[in-house]
Amino acid sequence: MAEDRVSRARVVDIELDDRLVVRRGPEIEHEMAVAIYDLLEDNRFEPAGAGPGPYKVALSIRDGRSLVFDIRDEEGAGMAEEVVPLALFRRIVKDYFTVCESYFAAIKNAPPSRIEALDMGRRSLHDEGAELLRDNLEGRVRIDGETARRLFTLICVMHIRG
Repeated sequence: MAEDRVSRARVVDIELDDRLVVRRGPEIEHEMAVAIYDLLEDNRFEPAGAGPGPYKVALSIRDGRSLVFDIRDEEGAGMAEEVVPLALFRRIVKDYFTVCESYFAAIKNAPPSRIEALDMGRRSLHDEGAELLRDNLEGRVRIDGETARRLFTLICVMHIRG
C-alpha cells in the first residue's frame, strides 16, 4: 500500500505559463524540453494534504512576484496551490544565466580546463537553486533532488524575457 502511494506521488503532466516569454534560443528550448521529458519520466512530487496523485502541475509567475504551483488531479480538478516568493530565486537565476552564457561561449573556442570550470560552476548554481526550491516547499510539497533540479531548470526558463 505504501509503495502504491509513493508510485502515485508524481507529476504526469506539467505546463508552463509562458505568456510573458518573448523568445527563446535553441539551447533554451532544448534545455526546457529535456527538463520536461526527464521530469515526466522520473519524479517524486507529493503535496501535503492534496490527496493521492498522480498530479498535473501548471507553473506560473503571478504579478512578477510569486512562483505558483497549481496542482491538479489527473482529470484536471484543482487540488492545491503552492506559492513561493520569486525574489528568492532572482540572484541565483541571474548568476546561473551569467555562467551559462560564459559556458556556451567557451564551448566554441576555450581550452577544456575553462569549459570544465564553467560547467562545474553552472552545476553548482543549479544545485543551489534546486535546494532553495526544496527548502521553500518543505512541509508543503515533498520533492526529491532530481525533481527539484528539473523544476529549477523550468523556473529559469520562465525568467527569460527575450
